[in-house]
Amino acid sequence: MTSDTTDRRWLALVLLAAAQFVVVLDASIVNVALPSIGKALHFSQDDLSWVVNAYTLTFGGFLLLGGRLADLLGRRRLFIVGLTLFALASLAGGLAQSELWLIVARAVQGLGAALVSPAALSLVTTLFAEGADRNKALGVWGAVAGSGAAAGVLFGGMLTEWAGWEWVLFVNVPIGLAAAALAPRLLPESRNEGPRHFDVAGAVSITAGLSLLVYALVRASTVGWGATQTLAELGGALALIAAFVLIELRARSPLVPFPGIFRIRTITGINAIGVLVSLALFSTFFFVSLYMQQVLGYDALKAGFSYLPLAGGIVVSAGLASSLVTRYGFKPVLIAGLLLTAVGLFWFSRISAGGSYLGDVLGPSIFVALGLGFVFVPMTVAAVAGVEPHEAGLASGLINTSQQVGGALGLAVLATIANSHTAALTKDGVALPSALTQGFAEALTVAAVVAVAGAVLAFLVISSRASREHARAAQAGELESAALSA
Repeated sequence: MTSDTTDRRWLALVLLAAAQFVVVLDASIVNVALPSIGKALHFSQDDLSWVVNAYTLTFGGFLLLGGRLADLLGRRRLFIVGLTLFALASLAGGLAQSELWLIVARAVQGLGAALVSPAALSLVTTLFAEGADRNKALGVWGAVAGSGAAAGVLFGGMLTEWAGWEWVLFVNVPIGLAAAALAPRLLPESRNEGPRHFDVAGAVSITAGLSLLVYALVRASTVGWGATQTLAELGGALALIAAFVLIELRARSPLVPFPGIFRIRTITGINAIGVLVSLALFSTFFFVSLYMQQVLGYDALKAGFSYLPLAGGIVVSAGLASSLVTRYGFKPVLIAGLLLTAVGLFWFSRISAGGSYLGDVLGPSIFVALGLGFVFVPMTVAAVAGVEPHEAGLASGLINTSQQVGGALGLAVLATIANSHTAALTKDGVALPSALTQGFAEALTVAAVVAVAGAVLAFLVISSRASREHARAAQAGELESAALSA
């Protein structure tokens, strides 16, 4: 392989990682801008959460469809279409003059993200064949995936404070359009060869099922887990997902071939772990942000800057993790990452109403940062290891879907735990700052237990032999980097 080809591959990775960074960032960047958005567009308190939920809903619901479309229609093509849609929806959102306008724009943003994310990850797997180079590339990917949410809080605070809430959306426009314009020059086109049969019934059932599932989860903490509405929505979602499985078993060209990709034990296990990881971690940013602002009294900008050690630590640990995966395999690194994350979350659960940044936030942030880098890199490596090229988009869509569903489930369940505990304490006369802190602590303790459960599942389910063979092959240089085609 020529040095020019190699350089182009790494330039392509920078482009793909930048796009993924913006997609992950947008799930959290609006959080600290919500009070300003609510005031400007006259949102009710109940409706304000839909500025976040509308994005999460369509992102999680359309990921599997996005991954399959990338395999069938072309990964670069879907990447460009998704980025363009994402950028235009961001522009529309920044120009919003009403609640409905902004919520619809955020939903379309989520749809664009669902096209971009699996296409981008599958392009990484086609540019870099399994081995040391792919592990390095996925180290960059893991740093982006892990640090994006934390960076979103930081950038959201800066932009809201210095430029206005509209800029948390406007900032996506030049980045998205520039990346879409550069894509034809840096990225190869790749798609499945042969007839392009599209499984319409499967696509409709799984997209509707996942969307309804995410909708039910994000609404459950408000409506109530035992409410008829919640139970009906969850039942409908499960029925649609069950119908999808039955459709796939009979379809000529299924969206997700059963057993197909799930014949690989590690793929099945890593997607289950992806749900647990996101369940534990995505809500952590939410609770720690609230603790800093509602208990420690930080403004949005100060809270954002407080995430710098966490975001920076993830970038450093992800780089280290990619080397460790090549040396020791993905399984031990993943287990170590989950245990380090659990330690950080248990430490976070010791927060106090009279606490401080140095005593209650900085220390656990460093442990969580180290753990997250050690989790996201091997998890992404394992999610696409041993996958046939024609299933790259599907594998990428699956791990992204697992993370989105896990994140929605985690926030719904843990917010319910925190709110219920806080409500009970305030009813007993406990001061609000103390009641809030104890509610957050209760939820963070559960998150830590979930991280430990993820480590146990990884130990039991992830194939040690596949992990060792991957490491041996990468060290021996048996897995050559894929040539970049024009």
